[in-house]
Amino acid sequence: MKRGPVLKAIAGAVAAVSVLTACGANDPSPSGGSVKPGGTLYLLSDAPSQQYDPAKSSNLVVTSLSFVHRRLTSWKVAPGQDTTIVPDLATDTGRPSDDGKTWTFTLKDNLKYSDGTPIKAEDVKWGLERSFAAPFSGGLSYHKDLLSPGLAYKGPFDGGKELDTIQTPDEKTIVFKLSRPYGDWNWIASTPAFAPVPKGKGAEPNYGDRPITSGPYQVEKYERGKEARLVRNPHWDRRTDDTRAANPDAIVTQLGQDTSVISKRLIDDSGNDQAAFGISFASPAQLAQIQANPSAKSRLVTSESGALAYLSLNTQRGKLTDPQVRKAFQYAVNKAAYQVASAGNAQLAGDIATTLITPGIAGREQFDLYPTKPEGDPEKAKQLLAEAGLPNGLDGLVLATKNENSFPEKAAAIQAALARAGIKVTIKALDEDTYTSEVDTKGLSDFDLTLTSWQPDIPSANANIQPLFQSTEIGNGGYNESRYNNPEADRLITEAQATIDPAAAAKKWVELDKKILGDSAVVPLIYTRNSFLHGSKFGNVVIGRFPAYADHRQFGLVQ
Repeated sequence: MKRGPVLKAIAGAVAAVSVLTACGANDPSPSGGSVKPGGTLYLLSDAPSQQYDPAKSSNLVVTSLSFVHRRLTSWKVAPGQDTTIVPDLATDTGRPSDDGKTWTFTLKDNLKYSDGTPIKAEDVKWGLERSFAAPFSGGLSYHKDLLSPGLAYKGPFDGGKELDTIQTPDEKTIVFKLSRPYGDWNWIASTPAFAPVPKGKGAEPNYGDRPITSGPYQVEKYERGKEARLVRNPHWDRRTDDTRAANPDAIVTQLGQDTSVISKRLIDDSGNDQAAFGISFASPAQLAQIQANPSAKSRLVTSESGALAYLSLNTQRGKLTDPQVRKAFQYAVNKAAYQVASAGNAQLAGDIATTLITPGIAGREQFDLYPTKPEGDPEKAKQLLAEAGLPNGLDGLVLATKNENSFPEKAAAIQAALARAGIKVTIKALDEDTYTSEVDTKGLSDFDLTLTSWQPDIPSANANIQPLFQSTEIGNGGYNESRYNNPEADRLITEAQATIDPAAAAKKWVELDKKILGDSAVVPLIYTRNSFLHGSKFGNVVIGRFPAYADHRQFGLVQ
């Protein structure tokens, strides 16, 4: 899931700015008092829309989709702890068999939709089948090739075809027959497409405007660019749901808000804005205002870590096909300057990164294959280039990045650092659609470098490594922007994915982390921190080690 330039993947869920304040990582009720059930919460978003169709959504478990839709599994998130998998609609987190090619789940008793009808196993199957239909694309798709190799299945609406790899022998049992062993299937079952949709429903493209819901809330009103209003689902049973506090009586998301207006409203902290949470705010100038206001500063909640910001090196283009040349970039980059360009200083931006697997992922190993100063070592970079036959450095490289979220400024910091080592780069800042088309769809064919960031979709190293470095992810909308094509790495990825034991799998992912960095496909920069501003009556803003986003499921009003 892309972040920074990758925020499109959770549009309307979370967009944050890196800041570290005295408030700390979690501050449930800075104004004193405790969170109690009742009242109306307000979420302020600069996004024009909120996606409530699970097939089209890329929302993380902890963000807004979980208000209205449950999934087979969920996450337990807590400060200072690794995130773990827990049941949601299912009685457990899945039972693997056939060496991990078959997974079986059983639904809990007394599960009902917002219209009062029972939730059945066939509805989970139907919801997944919908996700294969072209009109309902755009959501997370980890499940698709595992259930339909080559994506031969095209959905249930053309001739009413069923997906035979999903079996529902009775109303409570659902069995997945995967194309290959896959140890993370229970994590994949927490992604949006595993939310049930009543069989036969949801054929209309705007189903997400008024879906039939399984979570504690239902959509009362949705108006693109203006407002989404959620009210309680009277048929949701708290006894079947251990992950959602469902504190407020209503949740109103105000859409299409200007980021400067959001920031000012929350700083001023008056009226309904006392019960509001800023899903997005942007500029360093606004952050300076927050830091200068003691009340606002006390209401800024910050993550321990976050997405990996990194520089991709096109391993299939020009001199960058030589690993020795690519290794020079590990020393040429000034990560300290990148921190300053990101948020003013190192503490605000996030810690310097040296691994691909991000903090908060169980089994992660901290290492540094290219130890150097935060400012880099341009002389070492020049030495490596000379040893690779480039005593005069490199010229004519093109660096692509987004023209938003201060990425042009961060790209300029990269450009200046590389120049010290004799590497001359031209920056090409692109709007989001052009970036997606030119970089991800075409596979970086016209660029030497890209600057971007990545937050995994699930708390597994699988989601750190596979989407960015498997050869199948080059072009066609994939995120392998380094065009890294290594048959041995592909084999190790498949082997790690097939490993059922989490500890054994973690060791294999660490091996891949070291292998890919040994090939210098990318330069890790920082693990970006995320911060969120909220009103004085808004409580339970909690951020765990993963993900670096507030857990919406726990929100409530301080009474």
